Amino acid sequence: MQWLRDGLGIIKSSSDIESLALSVPDSGGVVFVPALTGLGAPNWDPHARGLIIGINRGTTAAHIARATLEGIALEVLDVVDLMSEEMGSRLPCLAIDGGASMNDLLCQLQADIAQLPVKRSEQVETTGLGAAFLAGLGVGFWRDTAEISQLVRTSGEFFPMLTRDDLHAQWRGAVTRSLNWTNLASDELAK
Repeated sequence: MQWLRDGLGIIKSSSDIESLALSVPDSGGVVFVPALTGLGAPNWDPHARGLIIGINRGTTAAHIARATLEGIALEVLDVVDLMSEEMGSRLPCLAIDGGASMNDLLCQLQADIAQLPVKRSEQVETTGLGAAFLAGLGVGFWRDTAEISQLVRTSGEFFPMLTRDDLHAQWRGAVTRSLNWTNLASDELAK
C-alpha cells in the first residue's frame, strides 16, 4: 500500500486504498504479486520481484488497488497453507493486527481467500502489548496466559462469504512468473 502511495501516487494515504478498491466489483483479472523486495515463505526467493499481470486498456487504478489487496491476502494464504501443512491441521482462525488490519475490505478478502474467520485485534499494534504481557507474566502481575487471554479484545470479525479458488490459481501462476527475476535479468545481461 505504501508503494501505491509513494511509488505510483495513485492514493494520497494508505487509508484511501479501501474506497478506491471498492469502486470496482473485482480486480478485472489483474493480479499483483507484492514481491517488491523478494518473496518469503513458502517461496523463499530474494530474487523474486513484484509483478502486475493481466492489465488491459480497461484497467484502472481501482483495479490495481483491488489486485494489491487481493495480493496481500493471497500471500498470507500461502503462509497459512504452509503452516497448516506443517501442523497437520487447519488453523481455526486468523488473528490480525497492524495498520493494514484497519482496512475492512482487506479483512473480508482475507477471510474469503483463506476460508477462515479473521479476528482483528482491538489494539492495532500488538507487538508492544505482547511484550508487556510477557513482562507482566514474568514478574507475576498475571498468574498465567489464561488470565491474559481474558484481556484480549477484537474490534472486528470477518467470516468467509465467498470462495475465491480461481484467484489462488491465478496468483500461483503469477508468483511462478515473478520468481528468480533478478537472476534472470543478470543472466540476460551477461549474454
